[in-house]
Amino acid sequence: MTGLLLALQFFTAIPVTKELSMERKDVTRMYIAFPIIGALIGLIMYAVAFLFMDAIGTGPLLTSFAIVLTGIALTGGLHMDGFADLGDGYFSYRDKEKRLDIMDDPRIGAFGTMALVLLIIGKLALVHELLLREVNMLPILIVAPVLARIGMNVYFVATRLAKEKGIAHFFKEKIDTVKLIGWSLFTGVMALVLFGYIMESVVVPVVLAIFVVLAVVLFRRWSLKQFGGVSGDLCGAFIEGTEALVWLIIIICI
Repeated sequence: MTGLLLALQFFTAIPVTKELSMERKDVTRMYIAFPIIGALIGLIMYAVAFLFMDAIGTGPLLTSFAIVLTGIALTGGLHMDGFADLGDGYFSYRDKEKRLDIMDDPRIGAFGTMALVLLIIGKLALVHELLLREVNMLPILIVAPVLARIGMNVYFVATRLAKEKGIAHFFKEKIDTVKLIGWSLFTGVMALVLFGYIMESVVVPVVLAIFVVLAVVLFRRWSLKQFGGVSGDLCGAFIEGTEALVWLIIIICI
């Protein structure tokens, strides 16, 4: 339970005011529980979709806006902030150290703003397309945040730190790497099997697995080259980008 509460406390806007233990086992369990937080967010997004389309009777565009806004609100914009910081840092075309300094700046620049706007528009378009196809939105809205967080867990522990300070450094020092990767892979397989069963498809889960693995491998390589390693902002950007990627793959495959 401590791990789940820590995940809620650090990775969502849901208030958890209780002082919690931050020992090695607790931090490891927090990351193990991270995909569960993704499933919870997806479930709430589905409830919002049902409310708008079935109860209120709004169209797919307004419903898409409500779904995306719900995801942002539940995370407190934490991962969106990482995506914006990534835009500012990368498009500064400075050296690695300066890029990291730019990403640490709480102010958002022009490139960060453009990256954020394009991300939100892209996610709106993807959800809108899914709604137009009249598919079962429950498993789709759940599987994207779950797979994104599983991929982030693997990316985080498999990539050296870009800087030896900050919250990412604190967490990584306390993670039981073998245990976290084992649970993450197990959770990912179970999520894909369940998704395939509900959607009555073998192909889509396999394709999703391939592309999430590719996302981890390629983003890890890119992070090392451009920033020298992983950071909290890069983890947030990975989650946002992978959620969009999962939705895109589903649209292409169904």
